[in-house]
Amino acid sequence: MKKYADMTREELLAEREEVQALYDALKAKDLKLNMARGKPSTEQLDMTSEMMDILRSDSDYICDGIDVRNYGNLEGLPSCQKLFAEMLGTKPENIFCGGNASLTLMYDTIAKAYTHGRVMSEKPWGKLDKVKWLCPAPGYDRHFAITQSFGAEMITIPMTAGGPDMDLVEELIRDEAVRGMWCVPKYSNPDGIVYSDETIRRIASMKPAAKDFLLMWDNAYCMHEFFGEHLPFPDILSECEKYGNADMVFEFASTSKITFPGAGVAVFACSPNNMAYMKKLMNIQMISFDKVNQLRHVRYLKNKDGVIALMKRHAAILGPKFRCVLDWLEREIAPRGLAEWEKPMGGYFVSVNTMPGIAKETWRLSKEAGLTMTGAGATYPYGKDPLDSNMRVAPSLPPVEQLEQAMEIYCVSMRLAALNKLLAG
Repeated sequence: MKKYADMTREELLAEREEVQALYDALKAKDLKLNMARGKPSTEQLDMTSEMMDILRSDSDYICDGIDVRNYGNLEGLPSCQKLFAEMLGTKPENIFCGGNASLTLMYDTIAKAYTHGRVMSEKPWGKLDKVKWLCPAPGYDRHFAITQSFGAEMITIPMTAGGPDMDLVEELIRDEAVRGMWCVPKYSNPDGIVYSDETIRRIASMKPAAKDFLLMWDNAYCMHEFFGEHLPFPDILSECEKYGNADMVFEFASTSKITFPGAGVAVFACSPNNMAYMKKLMNIQMISFDKVNQLRHVRYLKNKDGVIALMKRHAAILGPKFRCVLDWLEREIAPRGLAEWEKPMGGYFVSVNTMPGIAKETWRLSKEAGLTMTGAGATYPYGKDPLDSNMRVAPSLPPVEQLEQAMEIYCVSMRLAALNKLLAG
């Protein structure tokens, strides 16, 4: 099969006529398919539904000597702290248990920095002339939306095979206006990259000019292998502590893609200084999060081994879906030289980098043919992909038979977008 870049104009015209016919036939099917976000499938949600009935009597509501139906325990149930400490490799006292969304805790952490400052801040960030934020990209659009909503100036940090470009990071943190950085260190969103030990060491040992620099360590996929065995991962709190940076980092995790996105448990992990400071502020904000739901998770998951066993059941559902996506790309896109992509072993996405200048057009054509995807450019700060290249594929929600249809639309749309660009000169 010939690469499009090597075709003559006559060959490109003939190819476009053929691909246009394929596209028109797909569009005529009037399909409605969705690969927009990393939602667990109904099959995955049904798998853990028994958790909803795990508390059956009055005595079931007592845990750690606490009646979970009542007030108290701002930081959450000790048993829930212990469960997440096992998952993250840290100490239970470093864990604060929240509600169902880690995004809420992330937003709140940054909001408090703006309204009250951090534990080591001279003044709240909201009173600073400028706040700059480092954004490894491709990255998570909702992370970028948070910092943009507070008016931070976001700076794109290119991703490498081992994580963010640390040479650039170490240069930029010399600027005191740079106050923080987003990180998704394991199976990054969307690339699926696992940060290397060297990258983690360089991050943990950073010496930013800003004394209240905030490392937002979103370990969303800490347990989320879909190929192979569970991959152990360094504890960022311990790593930062080694280099005198214990107060620099907040780590986040949740059970959103372990049990239920709409009824999971989210946590942050931090140093004792940060914990005391956050609890002082949050004690005014709330009594506690939902301890009944925390108890459901403790009783159902039990411990880290219980989580790993459950995630293997998730992997049995997700693995064939990711293989479907990768097979379509290898068969239809690779031989034509139209894109490159990561081959993740876990997480929830496949990150595709098309030839420059066709991602938005591929997205538009896919949408018109009935396939909803995350918007092209969403994986970059301000939604601006400088190469118009990156696209995030989310295979988890559709059944495999629908995923086959979705990938056919996607691949045909990319081929058509590429042909139109090449013919336009």
